[in-house]
Amino acid sequence: MFKGPCFASMDMLITTNPLDVHHVLSKNFNNYPKGEKFRKIFDIMGEGIFNSDNELWEIHRKVTMFVFSHAGFRSLLETILWNLVENGLLPVLEFNSGQGNQMDLQDIFQRFSFDTICKLLLDHDPKSLSLDYPYVPCFKAFSDAEEAILYRHVTPPSLWKLQQLFRVGNEKKMNDAWRTIDQFIYKCLNQKSNYYHDTCNELQDDKFFGKDSTSSTLSWLFYILAQNPTIEDRILQEIHTHMNVNLRERMNAKTLNEMVYLNGALNETLRLFPPLPFNHKSPLKPDILPSGHQVNQNTKIILSFYSMGRMKSIWGDDCMEFKPERWITKVGGMTHEPSYKFPAFNAGPRTCVGKDMALSQMRIVLVTIIYRYHIELLKDQLVLPADSMVLQMKHGLKVRLVKRSEMNSNQIISN
Repeated sequence: MFKGPCFASMDMLITTNPLDVHHVLSKNFNNYPKGEKFRKIFDIMGEGIFNSDNELWEIHRKVTMFVFSHAGFRSLLETILWNLVENGLLPVLEFNSGQGNQMDLQDIFQRFSFDTICKLLLDHDPKSLSLDYPYVPCFKAFSDAEEAILYRHVTPPSLWKLQQLFRVGNEKKMNDAWRTIDQFIYKCLNQKSNYYHDTCNELQDDKFFGKDSTSSTLSWLFYILAQNPTIEDRILQEIHTHMNVNLRERMNAKTLNEMVYLNGALNETLRLFPPLPFNHKSPLKPDILPSGHQVNQNTKIILSFYSMGRMKSIWGDDCMEFKPERWITKVGGMTHEPSYKFPAFNAGPRTCVGKDMALSQMRIVLVTIIYRYHIELLKDQLVLPADSMVLQMKHGLKVRLVKRSEMNSNQIISN
């Protein structure tokens, strides 16, 4: 428990207790709405599903779940993903690997995710993932907004609202970012019908910010694989087991979902590097958490998902080891952990509705790259988290890609 100055409303309780998480996000859900303070911190998200409460939230959620669960939407998503892999991702990787160029994988994943969401929700392909790496104002806008939101959590509201009033510091960045994002989105929407416009308004902001979640997870996973060739080899072996001859034919979602070691590696990454490293809540009425702590309306409860993934009390003495086997049963299936223990996609009624969409995207990208390339990290680079609401890498992930075919040829020559 951190006690802030009485005038600043900055009392915080940071918890990693799974029972606290279950209590706040599920068991006593109605006492922990987003609330007005939350909406002010995340004001750039508007009144969509992420920020809303009560009846408005229920309406947003029903609409979003209806769209995401529709067979036509899932088929469209899969088609869009594979089209962007074949026409965007692979040409860029093929060119750079052929030239022996270094590349920033995080930047590539961000561009891929951005193009995917634009095509899916706006029917517009900005082609940000192309050989000339075009400048995309929205990228910097998203980063600036996420950084400003982070600092709003740890800065007295009176201070950041003063910055907002005088348009200085992080609040100036937030204002400029908001304008840039809106200009891009509404330029695309204005080209569509009114019905399409209304539907996209239900989904746009939350899903646009979700783009950094998938690129973050992919970046951390490839960072780990580059340091653990044995794990990379096992995933490659599993890919070969689940396909006929090669990857010329698009692998469907069902096949990708059956790759238990691949999915175990994904879960391990989400455990150690959750893209949204914490959540915060405040109660409507005074409450006592299962851990015994008393909280009231002025207490900001920080649910530290990042810390939870590294707790021996939750995951055992080997909690800091990257072990995909942790998620595989003795008979070869996937284990299930309750969301309040593994809250990478949040927990309770507000569990992320885009979870399946994000996992589909990550599986396709992982299989595409691992099947074709071995990743080598550039030496002496500093890999650490950025100051952001999303657990991105501050300086990106600099790598070189080596084609599998070249590796096999080199092995034959050396033998």
